[in-house]
Amino acid sequence: MSKLPEGDDWEMIVFDIDGTLLDLDGFQPELIPLIRKIEEMGITVSLASGRTLPNVTPIQQVLAVSGFVVGENGGMVWDTKAGFPIRCLADGKRARDAAEWLATQIEGLDPKGIETNRWRETEWCLLDTENYERMRKALKTSRWPDLQVVPTGFAVHITEEGLNKSSGLRVAFEQRGIDPKKVIAVGDASNDIPMFELCGFAVAVNNEFKGVAEAADYLTEAKGTLGTIEFLEQFIMSRS
Repeated sequence: MSKLPEGDDWEMIVFDIDGTLLDLDGFQPELIPLIRKIEEMGITVSLASGRTLPNVTPIQQVLAVSGFVVGENGGMVWDTKAGFPIRCLADGKRARDAAEWLATQIEGLDPKGIETNRWRETEWCLLDTENYERMRKALKTSRWPDLQVVPTGFAVHITEEGLNKSSGLRVAFEQRGIDPKKVIAVGDASNDIPMFELCGFAVAVNNEFKGVAEAADYLTEAKGTLGTIEFLEQFIMSRS
């Protein structure tokens, strides 16, 4: 868990956003120059987030990176920089209907969820982060037993079975002809585990969530966005 990725054939680094690149205070001032240095080294930077595409687009623009975006935890793939159309990989109506039903089963649950649901096309997100196990149990005996309930620390995502960051990344990698084994994934939460398992090397910048550190190849000493800075500084130094 303490060894940096070896070799010089890494083609891409895929970053989660919330808790990895951004925290409640926004970007750490040291981060953007490090991201741009990675691109100058010839390694493409891409983003894989639970956010919607309208939320992710300005972040990609600020970072000035050349990679793609996977949004809604794998539901949306956007790679305009390589000339590909937006890909929508699921219909979010089932998740929205399930959220409304869950509100009749769990007292106090607000089915409207988070504000960005107005832009979601493949999933639905709820703010009741403490009750995700009750949601899972309730859905098992509902009209939607196949739906997944995925906590990210910021929200609880209700999504189609098999839809995750890994499934979205597979589409994006295939479009660009990228071998996942030549990609480094960086994240902090449970919804990052599928992309950790897909990519050739995984960096966890937090061990707060069960299974995240165990799924990673490297755990930073600093946590969250500071952990991302720690990893990037060490990675760049190891190649200078």
